[in-house]
Amino acid sequence: MKLAAVDIGSNAIRLQITHVTHYNGNINFKKLEYVRFPLRLGMDVFHDKRISDPNRRKFVKLMKAFKLLIDLYEVDDYMVCATSAMRESENGRDIAEEVKQDIGLKIQIIDGNKEADLINIALWNYIDNKSYLHVDVGGGSTELNIYTNQKKIASKSFKIGSVRTLDEDVSPKVWKSMRDFIHENIDLKHKITCIGTGGNINKVFELTKPRKNKRYLDIAKIQEIKSYLEGFSYEERVNVLNLNPDRADVIIPASNIYLAAMEAAKASKMIVPDVGLKDGVMNVLFERNQVKKPII
Repeated sequence: MKLAAVDIGSNAIRLQITHVTHYNGNINFKKLEYVRFPLRLGMDVFHDKRISDPNRRKFVKLMKAFKLLIDLYEVDDYMVCATSAMRESENGRDIAEEVKQDIGLKIQIIDGNKEADLINIALWNYIDNKSYLHVDVGGGSTELNIYTNQKKIASKSFKIGSVRTLDEDVSPKVWKSMRDFIHENIDLKHKITCIGTGGNINKVFELTKPRKNKRYLDIAKIQEIKSYLEGFSYEERVNVLNLNPDRADVIIPASNIYLAAMEAAKASKMIVPDVGLKDGVMNVLFERNQVKKPII
């Protein structure tokens, strides 16, 4: 069985195609294709409330390319999810309808809670009976989820994201509301561990050159990497550190969001599992296809 997940974010758009097989009693997920295209829809939307005509045309072309790949791989089922940029855009739904009518690709524009729920599906292997604060930083929003005893006890989406904060276009009230949410739902007398998801925390983790099988960062290490990055200009981050151009400018604002959440929760450690929205979507697709036909 072949499955495809498309994540339409504010900073980039991703397609992953996965082959699911069943062998010797084990279910295996093998990645066949992964494409990340740096189309920054959020820059349009967070300034002008709508996706510009040039980016609209690029977006439609990209969806045509993704649909071709989905068809060429003979995918059995797919899901396309759009997050904060398209849901806040005045013309986001019109563009989604254009893609549906002209290309035959259905786009689901999901809210922050649904986005968090999909990501959480991929996190369960990392959650036990301890207390956790999950911090997912995207281009346009940050989703916070709090877990205790393997139960989600609180969840909220905030309009704080790496692209949105590039021009410091986030009011102090929004930052305060995020801190207040953490303080109101976490007992600061007890130890809590953060779980960080999103492309920027994965890149920060990679820059630490971690030991094999290590999947966590101390807050001091995140602060150290952030200071290290601040020592380079944007051009140097691209050409010396070899960061993607659309990563080089947002990684520091994103680091500030992760650190703000950790400091509010008085957390000293963040697990970085390298999962995201597309992984949750894959799980949903897999589950809903179990009742349709067996895995081959």
